[in-house]
Amino acid sequence: MFPRVFFLAALTLNAAAAPSRRAMALRDSRAEPRGFVNTGAAAADTEITLRIQMAHTNMTGLEAVAYDIATPSSANYGKHLTVDELVEFVKPTADTSAAVLEWLSENNIESTVISPAGDTLSITIPVSQANELLDTTFSVFSDLDSGKTIIRTLEYSIPASLHGHINLVYPTLSFVRPQAIPKFTSHKSRREVKRDIEQRMIVHEGRAVPASCTETITPTCLQDIYGIPSAPGTQASNSLAVAGFSEQFANQADLKVFLTSFRPDISPSTTFTLQTLDGGSNPQNRSEAGLEANLDIQYTVGVATGVQTSFISVGRNNADGVDGFLDIINFLINETTRPLVLSTSYGFDEAELPLSDLTSLCNAYMQLGALGTSILFASGDGGVAGSQPQTECTTFRPTAPSGCPFLTSVGATQGFPETAAPFSSGGFSNVFPTPSYQSADVATFVSNLGSTNSGKFNASGRGFPDVSSQGHHFEIALDGEAHYVNGTSCATPSFASVIALINDKLLAKGSSPLGFLNPFLYSTGRSGFNDITSGNNPGCNSTGFSASTGWDPVTGLGTPNFDALLAAAGA
Repeated sequence: MFPRVFFLAALTLNAAAAPSRRAMALRDSRAEPRGFVNTGAAAADTEITLRIQMAHTNMTGLEAVAYDIATPSSANYGKHLTVDELVEFVKPTADTSAAVLEWLSENNIESTVISPAGDTLSITIPVSQANELLDTTFSVFSDLDSGKTIIRTLEYSIPASLHGHINLVYPTLSFVRPQAIPKFTSHKSRREVKRDIEQRMIVHEGRAVPASCTETITPTCLQDIYGIPSAPGTQASNSLAVAGFSEQFANQADLKVFLTSFRPDISPSTTFTLQTLDGGSNPQNRSEAGLEANLDIQYTVGVATGVQTSFISVGRNNADGVDGFLDIINFLINETTRPLVLSTSYGFDEAELPLSDLTSLCNAYMQLGALGTSILFASGDGGVAGSQPQTECTTFRPTAPSGCPFLTSVGATQGFPETAAPFSSGGFSNVFPTPSYQSADVATFVSNLGSTNSGKFNASGRGFPDVSSQGHHFEIALDGEAHYVNGTSCATPSFASVIALINDKLLAKGSSPLGFLNPFLYSTGRSGFNDITSGNNPGCNSTGFSASTGWDPVTGLGTPNFDALLAAAGA
């Protein structure tokens, strides 16, 4: 799949004589990162792996196509790209690849193409050579919370002649902190779980719901609350994937316990397939089972009934600077068969990455979405304070990658009637502008807000989350026992399961899967949501934003009404 021209050019250019050093110009820089301390220059002989992302042929054209095929009113709606079509937009020009390879050859550096379109090269060199190559000083930075260290710099340069040919070199300026996972809220025995289920019924949105769902959320609660069908999907081509990071492992024995307790109508042997990259794995010792991984798998297998589900384990051997977030997308783009829905319950604060890295990551989501995959991310659990709760902030901290307009960010609700969960992260990106599909919604919300929170957020930024779902007191099985868990990481696999089941209905009638969701959700799809109008998401010593009529940066468009959303999708 990688164009042979890059390998041929490399062989030719490696033989060239090295010219004098080129004039260098600053490519990117950043301020001192929050939560890290510089412990000194990295050892000169330490080898580091860097990636060089070359300029693309026509990313603006790809963006136009990505929106066009995702907009229900377009004649091209649902006509997702093939990989070959995608490559034509993303690949570097011949001049760009030749210029970059010549530069590397001058410095006696060999490179490997690592991206499907041939736009990204990987090099492994000593720190001393990296310092010379990029006119910088790489240092060792220590995370104040975890004590883990990374090698980074605060600025780097490239030859002035290559500024039109290289988008970024990474990891250089990224300071992503270790991923946080949901916390236990309590533990209880299996016997108590069963007793919870045997309670009276209440009425919610015209549907009968067990009263126990006010205290404990299970797959059947979600089915009752949102009208999600329990009948299994029928389409072999349908698929849903769960992304796993931070050595979180999904345990099959715990899944069996979970299904036996909460989905007795399906086989307890129902399981998931495994994919790995960057040294990922999925050991099955119960003591190694991950809270996040178990949650995500149990609420996809347990809600997206009959849909082929995979767990993608991304290991620690990544060099993309974002814990494998970019690697997993390139991995999926390069797969012959990709999942139609990708659910990710991890994230970080937007300020942890520089503009160039955030743009590169967002462009990768645009590519995968254009191929027909719906990408969903948890919005975070810190209210307006970011991915995790905190008060040491004077302005609101948007999370990433929720600010990228080419993915769907999922917030959380709780209770009956549903209100915004106070931990549901939401707000406005400081990097990405408001996309056209939500411009009217953002303008309305900001206008109604008036002077509230003035100066604490970017009123012209991309607003998030886009949608929401229950996220409080989810019951999971971990090491054979039952636990409660809270977080937008509960809401995300639940909403992903809704999309997977809608895709199943679309495929059954010969239609395309939904793919990049947002232009649909904010147009014809908005009729498929329960509007949430109460609750707020405090943080940064403020009450945050408040849920309101229409879209808001706490619960987005609202929670799903399955039948209405199915009808809006034309299935």
